[in-house]
Amino acid sequence: MQFELKLPLLGFESVTRMELQKIDDIFMRLESSDEGPSFTLINPFALREYAFDIPTSLQALMEINDNSNLLIYAIVILTTPIENSTINFVAPLIFNTDNQTMAQIIIDNRADFGIADPIKNYLGEPKND
Repeated sequence: MQFELKLPLLGFESVTRMELQKIDDIFMRLESSDEGPSFTLINPFALREYAFDIPTSLQALMEINDNSNLLIYAIVILTTPIENSTINFVAPLIFNTDNQTMAQIIIDNRADFGIADPIKNYLGEPKND
């Protein structure tokens, strides 16, 4: 699904449209519609308790209301092994699927959200069979 950016992605101010592609129930792929960046995204709610307020100005810009269908994902920096990959919980991406708009926000004043949280912190303990 194609999305129009309503606010620029940090470091990629010239990107205006991106395509969101499902990988599985937890991961998504986000690619620039033009020459530009691509990101692996993760559903943060599948890993931990995760809640924040969307600023009123962004709600207006993206036409978000109580009935809006939203997706929220965090950017993952993949490494090998996967356990060393990191998740950015501080700058989530918000997608309004009703009007195909998206934006990235910065969550301030949250000590419980990291900018580079190791994914291994959210993996279950290995099982010995």
